[in-house]
Amino acid sequence: MAATTNDSFNADELVAPAWLNAQFFEEVLAKHEKAPELKVVNVKMSPASGKGDHYASVMFRGNVSYTTEKGEFSKSLIIKTMPEEEGHKKEMLSDSYLFETEIGMYTKVLPRFEEILKKSGDETRLCVPCLYHSLKPRQIMVFEDLVPQGYAVVRDRNATVDELKGALTKLAKLHAVSFQVLHETPDFLEEFKHGLCSMPNFMNDPFLTTGFGNFMEFLDKKPEFTKYKPYFKSLEHTYMKLFTDIMEEYRENRQPNGYYVLSHGDFHLRNMMFKYNNEDNSFEDCMLLDYQICNICSITIDVIYSIYMMMSPEDRQHNCEELVNFYFSTFVDTLKKTGFKGELPSFVEFQKQMSRHKFFELFLLSTFLPMLHGIRSNAFDIPEVIQKNEIRKKMYFLDEYVEDVKFLLNKFEKLGYFD
Repeated sequence: MAATTNDSFNADELVAPAWLNAQFFEEVLAKHEKAPELKVVNVKMSPASGKGDHYASVMFRGNVSYTTEKGEFSKSLIIKTMPEEEGHKKEMLSDSYLFETEIGMYTKVLPRFEEILKKSGDETRLCVPCLYHSLKPRQIMVFEDLVPQGYAVVRDRNATVDELKGALTKLAKLHAVSFQVLHETPDFLEEFKHGLCSMPNFMNDPFLTTGFGNFMEFLDKKPEFTKYKPYFKSLEHTYMKLFTDIMEEYRENRQPNGYYVLSHGDFHLRNMMFKYNNEDNSFEDCMLLDYQICNICSITIDVIYSIYMMMSPEDRQHNCEELVNFYFSTFVDTLKKTGFKGELPSFVEFQKQMSRHKFFELFLLSTFLPMLHGIRSNAFDIPEVIQKNEIRKKMYFLDEYVEDVKFLLNKFEKLGYFD
């Protein structure tokens, strides 16, 4: 297969590995379609997503032509596998639970959650069908391609309020059903305990450990933020523990009044696709992707993460309260519809828990948000951002990030975060 040079794609996805061949797809499709006579006629491989869409896997699109007793067919498939090239990505992701977690979500949890919703009269789809999965000899998953079905990733623009509400609707329903399952049959989700902190090489990765120091340097060089520096300085030696304490609260320090759910774990704009009606262009659906970091944790984790990694600065300033309220009302309404027998969560208590986890906001502000601004500016590549601290430092001085920080620090001050 001839390599292409296209700056729009990740370098490790330009050429598919040799084992993604006609024989592989023949086995996958014959089993899925229960057609042992199936023969693959042609396979055309290409990158499955754009540069910056993801990092924790390697993804290809396979356009497969094949025949069965019923005639000639073609199908577009998405193949997700672990990186084979030596380098930072393979090193960071090796020995992780990413594929075990995602396979469990697609084969066990999400179908069960959809079934629970369907019994209440809700036909919501929480995932695209997984046609094939394996952990040995390779970690791999094969999905139906959503693009031919009219879905697209939002790129080069901010999401609309309708799109944000569509995504938050899916998140709220995922959370609500898991909240009910944890209340009724907690053992069903027992295996989902591997979040970011369980990734063997992630917690010590410089991308994570240098963020707070880079942010402190940024505060030093911006006189308008000097007054905030003593507060952040006081966290200098404990910020990683504070981060871990929040992420691992369910397992290490469960609170009696805590609202715990099966979180998505990486709820950002590139981990979802949107569909519009062909006739009137009205918003139709959002499909969540990448269930690799799902684990039981506080309800606040996905919600706070979405504020910084899914919403635009304008949404944080003008629509955040409305969107969070919308999420929570959908969460409670879903619990009512599915017949939840326990005490319904209250918005007042939810707000208290959001405030109790305020450090997670500060962590995202100092470590993840600069990267998001850098990638959205189209001036930085994800591999360089993750691997080179000198590149990461530059993102803190992007005008858009500075303005975002100005608004957020002022907001935090008014909320009493620095008292």
